[in-house]
Amino acid sequence: MPGLIGKKIGMTSVFNVDGKSVPCTIIEAGPCVVTQVKTIETDKYSSVQLAYDDKKEKHSTKALIGHFKKAGTTPKRKVAEFNGFTNEVKLGDVLTVGLFAENDLLKISGHSKGRGFQGVVKRHNFNGVGGQTHGQHNRLRAPGSMGASSFPSRVFPGKRMAGRDGGELISVTNLKIVKIISEKNVILVQGCVPGAQGAYLILNK
Repeated sequence: MPGLIGKKIGMTSVFNVDGKSVPCTIIEAGPCVVTQVKTIETDKYSSVQLAYDDKKEKHSTKALIGHFKKAGTTPKRKVAEFNGFTNEVKLGDVLTVGLFAENDLLKISGHSKGRGFQGVVKRHNFNGVGGQTHGQHNRLRAPGSMGASSFPSRVFPGKRMAGRDGGELISVTNLKIVKIISEKNVILVQGCVPGAQGAYLILNK
């Protein structure tokens, strides 16, 4: 699917034609530079590699600096591959929000906010109440038994327990573009998207 790399700016609300307030996410989409065009002949599959957001050369490796120089651009912070571009793109082309139109539906992927080490109530939605008349005392938010002690004498893999929560790649589909501000490369998308303010997003048609 053709798309762009973007950055989450924040959230706002706009009024639609019916006078209703619609919550929207502000996303800076591009401009993205085509840094590599992969073909079946050379790479065994076809895709277009895009790069976004400038970075200083002193913070880049020599290999990446040479890779970006082939496309005639400066080093970038974020690189991603996209499939299904109907229009032919060449090395060094710059893609902007002109790729999208209002009322288009997008699939937006990003990493959710990290929440650190969390217990089972917050991480797995355990009830956290339990029977308070069975000698439970102050163990209301505890996960309970890990399994039988005699057999198999171990905890099965995949057991829902406390641990690190958040920071996972999440995709949200069917997000409608409410407004496009071409001169600033900004789009307003109805609803919320994963990630904190300033996080990178992958936008697919």
